[in-house]
Parts: sequence; C-alpha cells; structure tokens
Amino acid sequence: MQEARGLSSAVRRALKAEAKPDTAMIKAPLSSTLPKGTQLVREWNGRIYRVNVTSDGFEMGGQSFSSLSAVAKRITGAEWSGPRFFGLKKRAA
Repeated sequence: MQEARGLSSAVRRALKAEAKPDTAMIKAPLSSTLPKGTQLVREWNGRIYRVNVTSDGFEMGGQSFSSLSAVAKRITGAEWSGPRFFGLKKRAA
C-alpha cells in the first residue's frame, strides 16, 4: 500500500481492519451448505463411518451431532476439524 506510507501505523492498522471482510458474517454453518441427505463416508482404523447431513446438523449411528467436528471427535477421541477429517477442507498451505 504505497499510498498509506504517510499515515501513522495506527491509521494503517485501522484501514486494514476495515478492508478485511468480516468472515464471521460470511461463513455459514457447514450443515447449511451441504444439502440435507448428503452422506459423508470416512474410513478410520479399519472401520467405515457414515454420517448423514440433516436439517439440524449431522447424524451418525442414530445419534445427532450439532457439528461435524463433534462427529470427528466421537470417531477418533481427539479434537479434529470435522471438515478436514472428512476431506471437505484442505490443510492451509
């Protein structure tokens, strides 16, 4: 940003903050972006897991989950990014 060189660092930070989109407003819950009825399949430690997208979130084995990360935690016992665990999101470069 060459035009901003004469501005103080505080003003530059404020301008950069205003220029960034509010990602909290842009991101929708994953369950609302995947069509209801979509089935996600993941093999983990030799077992196949099938997760259905519902209108309220996700369902696996008759149990409801509000997030895909909660499903991944149930499967693995560890904190995971659900979208990443199910291959919906790639690792950041």
